Amino acid sequence: MTQQLITMESFASVQEAQAGITKLFTRAKDKGKFVRVMRNQEPLGVLIPNVLWESLLEDIEALSSPNYIKAIANSRKSKRLYSSDEVKEILGYN
Repeated sequence: MTQQLITMESFASVQEAQAGITKLFTRAKDKGKFVRVMRNQEPLGVLIPNVLWESLLEDIEALSSPNYIKAIANSRKSKRLYSSDEVKEILGYN
């Protein structure tokens, strides 16, 4: 995810959720945000558009992989530095 989660949050009241949950999901999807549902200034839960949910699951799965965590640890130990041009070439962005 390229955006910090805190900037991806919007708020709705319970009444808004009850009146139009589909509208809230559509708005959240269009804005790339999740919606925290509130009652009397207390958070009750979160509505997450499916595209964001799938992205979060992918991130969680990656972070739960021992091989992924090991690769990150090995990368951090490495003294090898890459220029932005090298990274673009490795990723095929040339």
